[in-house]
Amino acid sequence: MPRCFFLPSKGEIRPSSDRDSLLVGISLPGLAPGFRMRERLCVFDEITGGNRIVVLKVGGSVLTGSKAFRRVTRFLKRRLELAPNEKLVVVVSAEKLATDTLERRARWIVCEPPVRALDLLWSTGELQSVALLALYLQAADVRSVGLNVHETGLQFLAGDRTCSGCPQLTGGQLMTALAAHSVVVVPGFLATRWDGAIVSLGRGGSDLSAVLLAIGLGASRCELVKDVPGYFDEDPRRDPGAVQLPQISFERALEMARGGCELVQMRALVAAGEVNLPLVIRSMDERAPITVIASPRTSRTADSSNEVVSAET
Repeated sequence: MPRCFFLPSKGEIRPSSDRDSLLVGISLPGLAPGFRMRERLCVFDEITGGNRIVVLKVGGSVLTGSKAFRRVTRFLKRRLELAPNEKLVVVVSAEKLATDTLERRARWIVCEPPVRALDLLWSTGELQSVALLALYLQAADVRSVGLNVHETGLQFLAGDRTCSGCPQLTGGQLMTALAAHSVVVVPGFLATRWDGAIVSLGRGGSDLSAVLLAIGLGASRCELVKDVPGYFDEDPRRDPGAVQLPQISFERALEMARGGCELVQMRALVAAGEVNLPLVIRSMDERAPITVIASPRTSRTADSSNEVVSAET
């Protein structure tokens, strides 16, 4: 079984062979290695029929201070310049280490803080990220707005008293915000109960938030922006011949997660796999490789005129 390894994407990894042009199971003849965001977006538009809504999650490992927020802002603004018809729902995590810091503060006060109080405290980290990114985007003249947990609309229904299932997208405030803005920034990791209380979704819960929002909105895909460019079959720091995996199936991603590589939260993989929602694992480096997690069946139906490449390539 391939193990999951990754390297920081600060210019260290660049496409270097034809396999880097294999996106979502199709071949891209004539597309040179190192193609940029514009070409990637055109390919995705073909595959998804030009669906305008894309959910894009930015993890806490990416949000590491003011410089990082400015970089994310530039990334999103450029994205809209290249695809002006896209509507982006940007799911953000708390800044790096913020959740752990808040938990330590709670445990300094009470050894075993009540779950409800801890979830409420944790939510302040995500909400801070939402507000800051929305402000940076507005300063860059991007039509954007930030929503809180309740406005976003992920909610456990009344029948799920233990919150053991998955929350569902309820209400219409998110769609209303999308109609008026190019970018809507929302908190990850969090949902609400039937009684309005805030509930956290566990470690890696922002991945699950993004997937569930993408499903509820009927988005074309869900992009998970991390500080790594995707999956490798071996550790490239130890093996110079390690192969970056441009595409894997949901089954393979789940197998790797069970083996200890939970680059994407397991619950998020299961939820996306059930509806064949393509997941794009990427960094903000436009020239770095990406990994697409998709059903082979989805790849075949995406464009029957193109050559199909196995998800196990």
